[in-house]
Amino acid sequence: MAARAAGRGAAAGPGAGALSAGEIDAVFRRLAGHMPGRTSTAKGPKDQPDPFRSLVSCLLSAQSRDANTAAATAALFALATTPEAMLRLTEAEIATAIRPCGLYNTKARNIRRLCRTLVEDLAGTVPRSREGLMALPGIGRKCADIVLSFTFDEDVIAVDTHVHRVANRIGLTAARGADETARQLAVAAPAWALRDGHFWLIQFGKAVCVARRPKCETCFLNDLCRYDRLTQ
Repeated sequence: MAARAAGRGAAAGPGAGALSAGEIDAVFRRLAGHMPGRTSTAKGPKDQPDPFRSLVSCLLSAQSRDANTAAATAALFALATTPEAMLRLTEAEIATAIRPCGLYNTKARNIRRLCRTLVEDLAGTVPRSREGLMALPGIGRKCADIVLSFTFDEDVIAVDTHVHRVANRIGLTAARGADETARQLAVAAPAWALRDGHFWLIQFGKAVCVARRPKCETCFLNDLCRYDRLTQ
């Protein structure tokens, strides 16, 4: 890393977004060779059996650890598994069930609003487009893309905290927020990498490019990466 700090990556920290199209392709090819993908045993973070539960699980995951989200979804789906059944629960009952995930009052309110929209406007069917999903109460770009990728098997790179950090450290994107990272990745990533890109990036972010002490010295991307932890 010290040697690289004197070279092209010295002034480029997180968000530098300096990689060329060829370098971006090379990054994804290396990720493909080292990280698990959609066809492996790796599962998406919202491994639910239907679009509705996938959507609600994603809503619950905001600002919540995986273990807490899992506890909240298990408790909630023990009470109801469809939007119609969910509307038969009171907001207080939903809030009590999802308490482990935090922000449970706001999330309970959004779940009821979401279910009402699904039942009254969409015949209980979860939309299969980003625009349709983002029109639902409590659903933003990240959650919409996660549902598109994991539930509807669309070729889209969903951007969570790990993907946002990694993409901007490496130089795939130059974005301050996750939504902008998602928009830039949709343009910058090669078409062949869109299917498994989220899986590769999230696993890379958990195993190698971790938040506090990234394993730069042994990273298989360190000759391409624009991140310089010595000056950041």
